Amino acid sequence: MMTVTRMLPSPEAEALLGLTRELVDGELLPRVDATEAASEFPRELFRTLGKAGLLGLPYAEELGGGGQSYEVYLQVLEELARGWAGVAVSVSVHTLACFPLAQWGSDEQRTRWLPDMLGGELLGAYCLSEAHSGSDAAALSTRARLDGDAYVVDGAKAWVTHGGHADFYNLMVRTGGPGPSGISCLLADASTPGLSALRPERKMGMRSSVTATVALDGARVPADRLLAGEGQGFAIAMSGLDSGRLGIAACAVGLAQAALELAVGYARERRQFGKPIGQFQGITFLLADLATQVEAARSLYLSAARLKDAGRPYGPQASMAKLFATDTAMRVTTDAIQVLGGAGYVEDHPAERFFREAKIMQIFEGTNQVQRLVIGRSLVSG
Repeated sequence: MMTVTRMLPSPEAEALLGLTRELVDGELLPRVDATEAASEFPRELFRTLGKAGLLGLPYAEELGGGGQSYEVYLQVLEELARGWAGVAVSVSVHTLACFPLAQWGSDEQRTRWLPDMLGGELLGAYCLSEAHSGSDAAALSTRARLDGDAYVVDGAKAWVTHGGHADFYNLMVRTGGPGPSGISCLLADASTPGLSALRPERKMGMRSSVTATVALDGARVPADRLLAGEGQGFAIAMSGLDSGRLGIAACAVGLAQAALELAVGYARERRQFGKPIGQFQGITFLLADLATQVEAARSLYLSAARLKDAGRPYGPQASMAKLFATDTAMRVTTDAIQVLGGAGYVEDHPAERFFREAKIMQIFEGTNQVQRLVIGRSLVSG
């Protein structure tokens, strides 16, 4: 493992990152290859992470969270992704799934449900996208009508991480007219009658992080599970996306770091023409560029995190971090295969898995084309 120089704000944060490394080396790395190959979801591993306090890090201690800054939380995510990108993405999604309740729920709702969410007993899912409304989230059509003391929900939510395995689902549904103002957020229990997950998607990568469509056929969600009132769902969804994008940026950097370490280690050991291939300028310059890009991506997400922690606007910077870090992960994993040559193309080395995992990061939490729109609009809108 290459040494990554970090500036952590406290001894407590140092210890937390040390604990994360121990879990990565002892729990994640020994299992990742077999679990990914089998497309199995390691549900029990998230209970382990929850008991270690890693599933509620950026939330206040009085809510049952870890009370850590986003700067620290994201570095924990990066370390997890260095060992197992699918697990790190799931942690990021779970953290996002806790946001609507933590930020918008009533005191009674938070007291009732949040401790088990942040403690890892309950695993969450975030249901915004639909088959016809991906980037255009305001066009969602899943409908919820109030019937006595419950909302009756009909429709389907697509690309749901943890679909079929989550214990609770944040459902963005239409309770009113067209557009953003007609959208509300319901916190549905997995046991809700009429709520079911379809067959998991057969994905190119991150096969251990299950993704499925969630079908809602007359699903009755108790009315007391409405968050913040009708018409607030779109605001809830959008307010969580910037922090979610930072989570994906950190995961992308962790994946890129793993690919870089693999390439460097191989370049030190593989000999051709009587010496290690790392001594050839063509390889040395390539590795130097990759290391520079990884460090730049890390600096970008940390800079945005510090803005968030200071209570300052950080939306464009979150988009920049997501855009640059995920493009960097795609570039680094591609070039890592090149360094390994034919060995990088076979499953004996994880380089090919890193490559497959990197691609989705340019797509979810807002495609990188959407990130460019967000950044561009921030520049010209004054």
